Amino acid sequence: MGKYGDDESSSDSALVEKFLRKDVSAFEELYDRHSRIVYGLVVRILQQGSTAEEVVQDVFLHLWRNAGQYQASRGPFVPWLLTLARNRALDQLRLKSERQRRREDQAEELPAIAQAPEYEKELDEKRRAERVRSLMSSLSAPQKKAIEMAYFEGLSHSEIAASLHEPLGTVKSWIRNGLLRLKEGLQTAS
Repeated sequence: MGKYGDDESSSDSALVEKFLRKDVSAFEELYDRHSRIVYGLVVRILQQGSTAEEVVQDVFLHLWRNAGQYQASRGPFVPWLLTLARNRALDQLRLKSERQRRREDQAEELPAIAQAPEYEKELDEKRRAERVRSLMSSLSAPQKKAIEMAYFEGLSHSEIAASLHEPLGTVKSWIRNGLLRLKEGLQTAS
């Protein structure tokens, strides 16, 4: 390993020490430093960006909630984090294949259903789009702006925080809580 790798590893060690004491800024720094490499690994395994983003969020949420699981004596932080991410991605793949198998089993059991006419599909799509617009307008202005910047402009959480002049944790909370509200609203509508 070169000098840069050694410096980054020792810097990670210091951050991890702070993080293990539930230092939020250390956690944010670890997220900023390693979320892209974790995402890269997960998206290669899952081959689907949106699911990979969910798994990355899940990995870092698990890391925050279970900080004590990492033991520096067993090895460097990054390989441990990547192993955690790999395992979560593989769990997601297993879950997806199990769901697909169940759907296929159910499809074999159910009689064929007549397909909805094209105008009904268009009407359903319009209703869904109206529902999403309505739910988006029910969000607070900061939540709405942060979600739009993340999903329509493709900005990272750090870039959004810098653009809005807000703390990274605040922006992440806006996005997470806003997406949860959207998800709940869409589930109750169906």
